[in-house]
Amino acid sequence: MGEEHPRKRSRQHFESEARYVSLLESPQCETSKWYFSREEIERFSPSRKDGIDLVKETFLRSSYCTFLQRLGMKLHVSQVTIACAMVMCHRFYMRQSHAKNDWQTIATASLFLACKAEDEPCQLSSVVVASYEIIYEWDPSASIRIHQTECYHEFKEIILAGESLLLSTSAFHLDIELPYRPLAAALNRLNAWPDLATAAWNFVHDWIRTTLCLQYKPHVIATATVHLAATFQNAKVGSRRDWWLEFGVTTKLLKEVIQEMCTLIEVDRRRNMPPPPPPPRRELTWAIPAAVKPVHMARAYPFHSYPLQSYRQAGIW
Repeated sequence: MGEEHPRKRSRQHFESEARYVSLLESPQCETSKWYFSREEIERFSPSRKDGIDLVKETFLRSSYCTFLQRLGMKLHVSQVTIACAMVMCHRFYMRQSHAKNDWQTIATASLFLACKAEDEPCQLSSVVVASYEIIYEWDPSASIRIHQTECYHEFKEIILAGESLLLSTSAFHLDIELPYRPLAAALNRLNAWPDLATAAWNFVHDWIRTTLCLQYKPHVIATATVHLAATFQNAKVGSRRDWWLEFGVTTKLLKEVIQEMCTLIEVDRRRNMPPPPPPPRRELTWAIPAAVKPVHMARAYPFHSYPLQSYRQAGIW
């Protein structure tokens, strides 16, 4: 399998990376800092140091989120577990580079680890087979090959090595808070209408796929999401005008987060905008020119209002 798919990282690669990270980590290391500024995310991520620009990294982030959604649905796990795996990947690639770690391997290991963290048991064999079938869905023989002993054990060892690297990189910090619980609490407390609640839940599903969860805490994202959904639904929430203060969110922070959300919506809208239609073809009718009387070049510039001599270059005329 290593010869057929050379782009895959070996188990030794992930194990060596895990040992290297474990040497860097210490009890005094600030492992709880999982929130970053926008500048840190866009300019100083490990992938940027390896020559991967922001556009490419954004594409890779979208790719592993889509992969995790498909893998989670194939394994019939909850959306909370899928979202937990996405956040694990987001955090991992703020400490490790895309250039050195295959995102499909890390995403598979993240989902397997998220099932453990969310107490949603899922057999490793099921994760390995489902992941392999999605990765190599272009190959009709993939579903048969993964059930062969040698191929299965090789891919399983790669996933386990990726899990070890994930644990080392996160310093075994698996307590991931998601915006779902504070969102449900806010909607119940504000007695939100069903349409407003649906819009807010859809927004949160989208935010999990972005770096918003690396910039702001879950209760901040939930509060801003309710405000944004109410704005789109033209609905009134809360008994007071500044109801968000009840959830520990200042007006300044609320405006900042909503501005980030609106930027993400606009970027997604432009990305999904269909290309403009090609201009209509015009049928040109070429008239046969009448006989032109030769013009002597010494006359006062018959073609343009500037001297022809000034545009002459050596070797052309």
